[in-house]
Amino acid sequence: MLIEWLSHISFWVWFGIGLFCLIVEVFGTGGYFLWIGISAGTVGLLKWLFPNLSWEFQLIIFSLIALISAYSWWRYLKHKPSLPNQSNLNQRSQQLLGRCYVVSEAIVGGRGKIKVGDSFWMVTGPDSPEGAQVKVVAVNGMQLQVEAVKSRSIENDVQEKKIPD
Repeated sequence: MLIEWLSHISFWVWFGIGLFCLIVEVFGTGGYFLWIGISAGTVGLLKWLFPNLSWEFQLIIFSLIALISAYSWWRYLKHKPSLPNQSNLNQRSQQLLGRCYVVSEAIVGGRGKIKVGDSFWMVTGPDSPEGAQVKVVAVNGMQLQVEAVKSRSIENDVQEKKIPD
């Protein structure tokens, strides 16, 4: 009975299997059902182009394409550099850690402001004039803790190397 059904399988069945696999892939199977669905669609296309294609040959083509494409996908994922952990994706203040910014409102008495993008952030840290460069070292609620960045000027470099005038 199964062999009789297989011998009368149409291209619509292959397209249906392919569509089902693509729908399953939408729910997040890591790409494997994508390739199995594409394999089924390819066999459906071949069956449509060559209506007298035997069911054995259809299954062999489907199996080979599915195995080769799934194995290729697995090798691609294995050698693909992984993305950094996005654990602080919605925590903007955590994303600012380690970055340098310019003081937009002088830090006096340990408090001031820096401009990040189009917004201003309250900062705590050593007194710094407006325009000084600071580095974000910690987050305390909605306040950033900063430390001064020691910038070296060209004059200092020239004096240290003792380049003659």
